[in-house]
Amino acid sequence: MLMIKNFALAFLLLKITFSFSQEVEFTFNGFAGANLTLDGEAYIETNGLLRLTNDTAEINGHAFYPSSICFGRTTSSFSTAFVFAIISKDLDLSSDGMAFFISPSKNLSAAMQGQYLGLFNYQNNGNPTNHIFSVELDTVHNPEYDINNNHVGIDINSLKSSQSASAAYYADDSGAFQNLSLTSRKAIQAWVEYESQETQITVTLSPIRKSKPKKPLLSYKFNLSTVLNDFMYVGFSSSTGPMASSHYILGWSFKLNGPAPSIDLSNLPKLPRTAPKGRSKILHIVIPVASAAFILILVTFIFRYVKKQFKYREVIEDWEVDFGPHRFSYKDLYRATNGFEEKELLGIGGFGRVYRGVLPVSKLEVAVKRFTHESNQGIREFISEVVSIGRLRHRNLVQLLGYCRSKGELLLLYDYMPNGSLDKYLYGHEKPTLNWIQRFKIIKGVASGLLYLHEDWEQVVIHRDIKASNVLLDSDLNARLGDFGLARLYDRGIDPQTTHVVGTMGYIAPELARTGKATPLTDVFAFGAFLLEVVCSKRPVHLGAQGQRMILVNWVLQNWRFGSLADIVDPRLGECYTIEELDMVLKLGLICSHPLPSARPSMRQAVQYLEGDVPLPDLTEIYMNFSTLTMFQNEGFDSYVMSHPSTTTSFSGLSGGR
Repeated sequence: MLMIKNFALAFLLLKITFSFSQEVEFTFNGFAGANLTLDGEAYIETNGLLRLTNDTAEINGHAFYPSSICFGRTTSSFSTAFVFAIISKDLDLSSDGMAFFISPSKNLSAAMQGQYLGLFNYQNNGNPTNHIFSVELDTVHNPEYDINNNHVGIDINSLKSSQSASAAYYADDSGAFQNLSLTSRKAIQAWVEYESQETQITVTLSPIRKSKPKKPLLSYKFNLSTVLNDFMYVGFSSSTGPMASSHYILGWSFKLNGPAPSIDLSNLPKLPRTAPKGRSKILHIVIPVASAAFILILVTFIFRYVKKQFKYREVIEDWEVDFGPHRFSYKDLYRATNGFEEKELLGIGGFGRVYRGVLPVSKLEVAVKRFTHESNQGIREFISEVVSIGRLRHRNLVQLLGYCRSKGELLLLYDYMPNGSLDKYLYGHEKPTLNWIQRFKIIKGVASGLLYLHEDWEQVVIHRDIKASNVLLDSDLNARLGDFGLARLYDRGIDPQTTHVVGTMGYIAPELARTGKATPLTDVFAFGAFLLEVVCSKRPVHLGAQGQRMILVNWVLQNWRFGSLADIVDPRLGECYTIEELDMVLKLGLICSHPLPSARPSMRQAVQYLEGDVPLPDLTEIYMNFSTLTMFQNEGFDSYVMSHPSTTTSFSGLSGGR
């Protein structure tokens, strides 16, 4: 009898759950007074617009239907429709996008902004325990995840879309495939539907005033029961990266086991006005009745304007096509830097000058690298930097925001790093001393960025100019590896070939000086010199106490042999450091600086050593049989020989410093 009662109770609960799932339905024609759960920067404007992000960089915003929805063990069919818009301050440059998503929790406090869309972070992205389904509307091209900078994707527990397509719709009258711009500043309709019997997910887009197309943009067969829990939350997420954008939801409807109710488009709130005001009517009256003198002045003005445009005309080559949306006008960058005033100058490098600038519309602080006219390698180095760093995305790399090409002008646009370059802290007197915690964090940041370049991106990138002056520090003193003017990339499995040696003396690996062939291990050699430089605050080639030129790795190696590593630490650190960490970094610097490439670790191994996941190998064994080893005979430069690890070093024409 008790068994029958339990069975009846279970059946009743199942029936109640099933009935509840049948009745979940809601419609918001605008959000004035709506009961939603908001977090991050999301808020509802007075006119009823749901604004997920405001005009601020590096933020998240979330909006949830407040109650959980019972999708059941076998995920019920569902349908949702919404109207959205993305508005950027700069027409040519948008921030990251937004997503409709289904999540087991309303707590997304661990999610990161930028490329993670406020849904994941670099640790849990792709983790099957996330139980998150989303449809992304993304406006930034991250080669690791995305097909382009204007796409729609179906995501399962990850930002690497299971299926994606460029934003578009199929016109019902002609069946033609019509492109849509997610950053057009116009409202767009979207439908996301799941049919449980067929396990079919579809996504459809259309312009605001058109009916729902019969053919969806995306159709993906997948059983959501393997991802979603019984009870889930539905909502929207968005984030911004270095550039700010506003993400809006104008209306939203949802229904389980049936088509989502229609949204009343006539009652939706208005988007903020962004288009310029119409031309004055006076102009239409004055122009037809203008005198011959006025016409002559106008023609003269047009002639001079065309001549000026010809002087600074911009050309587009084949390699620029994929990178086109990030192209800035010379006029905007000229205004941003106040005409490249000397007071805006941040630094001078081998190929030109770097200026601080403020974009005229978005007011975003940027760094503008202006290549010199006299540089014969200017075009080649410029193209190298655009092609390599332009598609890279990593928290420890300086982000390239865009570029400009005019006649005689080559400019690159970067994130502005308010704390400047690391070498100013190691050698200058105007910057405060970095403590050991900060230095160790910088070292690990540079190592993480190099690992991404060598192994974690779609191609192998060899930086070829790793040094303290190319490591920039953001507002939190996080390391950002920059200056990719010498970088080279190649497909995995291909043997890279170069024809001449480039880089900075003291960081150049001996085999590179001999053969001119750059590899990831030549970057590792430079990284080893960088490690010793950060700990000792001495350049790889520097003047010793007696005025003689010294090789830093030789000096450190000699102190290691005599057990006096503490004597070479930057005295400004005092005794405020962890001896185990410092000892490990110095020894890793020596291992990475080994004259034989085969004895050096990969960057993945170097990161494991720095994180303490793997113990360092025995330094004595690694440097065995190298008491008097000729490191390299530098072909193409002035010849000189280094004795390694002996501290006696002969030079012929070697230039100290950088």
